[in-house]
Amino acid sequence: QVQLVESGGGLVQAGDSLRLSCAASGRTVTINYMGWFRQAPGKEREFVAGITRSTGSTDYPDSVKGRFTISRDNAKNTVYLQMNSLKPEDTATYYCAAASWVGFSYTSSSSYNYWGQGTQVTVSS
Repeated sequence: QVQLVESGGGLVQAGDSLRLSCAASGRTVTINYMGWFRQAPGKEREFVAGITRSTGSTDYPDSVKGRFTISRDNAKNTVYLQMNSLKPEDTATYYCAAASWVGFSYTSSSSYNYWGQGTQVTVSS
C-alpha cells in the first residue's frame, strides 16, 4: 500500500502563486507515475499535471501549461505542484494520485491506484 498526503493549499488572490506538496509513504518503490488532479464543485475530476518518477518526464493539459509545474524529489518521496498566475477558475480541491504504470492514460483518474485526501485551493478575484 501507498499513502499520499497533500499540503500547501490555501486562499490566494488572482495572480498569486502557490506550491502544493504530496508526500508518499509505504511501498513507494511500486510507484512510477504521480499526478495531480483537481475537482471543483459540480464538475468532474480533471488532470492538471503528471510526472514519471524514474525519468522526470512531465505531462500537462493545455489549460495549465505554462502556469503549473510539477516536480519530484525521489529522495524525499515527494512531488510538488508549483502554480503561478492563479485564476479564480483554478479554485478546486487538488488531489495527488499515484500509479504503478499509466501509459497514455495518465489523464484518466481510473488509471491511478492511490489517492490523497485532497487540499483546497481557493483563488479570489
